[in-house]
Amino acid sequence: MSYLLRTVDAELDELFPLAPAIALDGPKGVGKTGTAVRRAHHVWMLDRPDQRELAQADPDFSTAPAGTLLIDEWQHVPATWDSVRRQVDDGAPAGRFLLTGSATPRSDITTHSGAGRILSLRMRPMALHERGTTRPTVSLADMLAGSTPHVLGASSFTPGDYIEAITSSGLPGIHRSPERLRTAQLDAYLQRVIDRDLPDQGLAVRRPETLRRWLTAYAAATSTTASYSRILDATTSGDGAQPAKTTTIAYRDHLTQLWLLDPVPGWTGSRSAFTRLQQAPRHQLADPALAARLLGLTSRRLTTPTGAAMLGPLFVALATLSVRVCGQAARARVGHLRTGNGDHEVDLIVEGEEGQVLGIEVKLAATVGDSDVRHLLWLRDRLPDDVVDLVVLTTGSRAYRRTDGVAVVPLSLLGP
Repeated sequence: MSYLLRTVDAELDELFPLAPAIALDGPKGVGKTGTAVRRAHHVWMLDRPDQRELAQADPDFSTAPAGTLLIDEWQHVPATWDSVRRQVDDGAPAGRFLLTGSATPRSDITTHSGAGRILSLRMRPMALHERGTTRPTVSLADMLAGSTPHVLGASSFTPGDYIEAITSSGLPGIHRSPERLRTAQLDAYLQRVIDRDLPDQGLAVRRPETLRRWLTAYAAATSTTASYSRILDATTSGDGAQPAKTTTIAYRDHLTQLWLLDPVPGWTGSRSAFTRLQQAPRHQLADPALAARLLGLTSRRLTTPTGAAMLGPLFVALATLSVRVCGQAARARVGHLRTGNGDHEVDLIVEGEEGQVLGIEVKLAATVGDSDVRHLLWLRDRLPDDVVDLVVLTTGSRAYRRTDGVAVVPLSLLGP
């Protein structure tokens, strides 16, 4: 399989000559090893018993030759993190260590945070612009800089293409597979989380079917701020049995440690003019395809009246994934905005390093009317000195700017 260039590659290119140690974090199958090994001279894969023993026997890396050492799945030997930190303190050269991890260490294992020594980069499933199926013409970084007076470009993506993008997955080993194989791979991925990954994290899953129901309820809450109590209520089985709240809290915490849950936090702003904003997160799984699979939504079923109810939230999830990948490259943070009484909300807020704000709405439609931009215009009125641009991401065919200044951009044309 040919390598698809990832947005995080550019971040690594920028940081590698400067930082002695960089950690790539993200869920299993996201492509961390494939990206990291391209820069490594030597590789220790700690999910393999023989190489795990090597790391345990040589905590100071004295047998590792000069050059970049990739420590893959470092969480299998958590002591390696502290060893790398000490090597950095002792003057390790730039580009000496790359670490990849699919989970944070178990709560009963203590490691130093690595703050100031080990740079951490989040690696998510492939955003739409990373899959080799689109040619972006609009840069999120340029919009965040306020340097895009004109947005241009035409897209040949159809609504059916967006549905396929949702269900095909952003996991490199899955997204090119035929649909029949893809669904089997996604099922196996989810089953491995339940059978292997969670127990490895120290969570004994006594009733796998209950965890599966909770994950399905979480998937049904995609792109919403539904309370965890409502998700718990939706987990009730046909016989009326409901898991304990403490059980589902453990699910949530451990799945977050596996990077499988990726909620969008509520945004407050560094210079916020708002008196009260909701802080509840918007629920997202790491990959929209996982949510669709948990809900039994194939590409065909998403076009039926039964599946159409989830198409909008899943399209928002796909757009959110793309915006977060682009936002990270621009050194920005991404949140969502909702006022305390719920009368105003903005799907995504991208805030740059200097407090500049890019407001984004996501619409599953090809056209944009005045009602679709009213929350964005309200945001600009409230933060006239901070808002540098406003955009609606759509399924349309052309990028353009409305007379009120709001950019309308097909999702397939958005890039870093």
